[in-house]
Amino acid sequence: MIISTFRAMGTDCEVRAAEADVVADVEARFARDEQRFSRFLPDSELSALNRNPGVWQTVSADMAAVLSVATDALRITGGLVNIGIGATLAGWGYDRTIDSIADDVPADPGGSDHGWVFDGERVLIEDGTALDLGGIVKGWVCDRAVDGTGASLVSAGGDMMSADPDLMVELTDADGMTYASVELGVGGLATSSRIARTWSTDKGAAHHLIDPTRHRPVASPVLQATVVASSATEAEVGAKAVLLRGTDGLAWADRQPWIRDAIVLWHDGSVYATRSGARRQTA
Repeated sequence: MIISTFRAMGTDCEVRAAEADVVADVEARFARDEQRFSRFLPDSELSALNRNPGVWQTVSADMAAVLSVATDALRITGGLVNIGIGATLAGWGYDRTIDSIADDVPADPGGSDHGWVFDGERVLIEDGTALDLGGIVKGWVCDRAVDGTGASLVSAGGDMMSADPDLMVELTDADGMTYASVELGVGGLATSSRIARTWSTDKGAAHHLIDPTRHRPVASPVLQATVVASSATEAEVGAKAVLLRGTDGLAWADRQPWIRDAIVLWHDGSVYATRSGARRQTA
């Protein structure tokens, strides 16, 4: 088994495969998709869309696939997982890659309706709105890479897709201490966290998880939320929704038939899980 780590989409990625050409294929997929979906690359398809609000724009097949996922995410999470937060993120200082953000940046959060509509082939982005596909795209690329190359595992940041029936995943806190182990097996797992991707602004601490109802970084008792689902894309959507919902997150996850497990780490170090997650969790 070959295990390769690399940097793409602003995060650490990993691929496990039996053959070197599969590893190379996965890395090439990440590089290609970053060129299409990054809001930090001026020549990406996403940047071109964001530069032209107020008009219907025809998108590529891959962009259509991701926007379809994003439309479903908006619906099943009651509007909490909304890709239309790009302008708000930029207002809080996340207007460049995470590695380039300096501390004490001036913040101008403003407000936005996060308005966008996708009809299957075209997207309409309202004035004052910009799309950010970072989280959803990472899960989507992991899913496609495993399905399309035969890799046994592909991960990007906190998102992963596994084809290994015996895979166990350890969840760690900010100090690198394991607080739970999850029997992932074949499926997707994602962790949404307020621990990473943080910086300071002149209006206080900021991070990349935006509450679209308040136009600011979410204030939640949950530091990290992990969800297991049939795909990394679903897991990413679920984990973000659980963290954004805070105290109601696990109860919401327990009602979703597409979520297999959910585990949360609270600000005080407590660990909680859904009923299925509790069976899979070991402290």
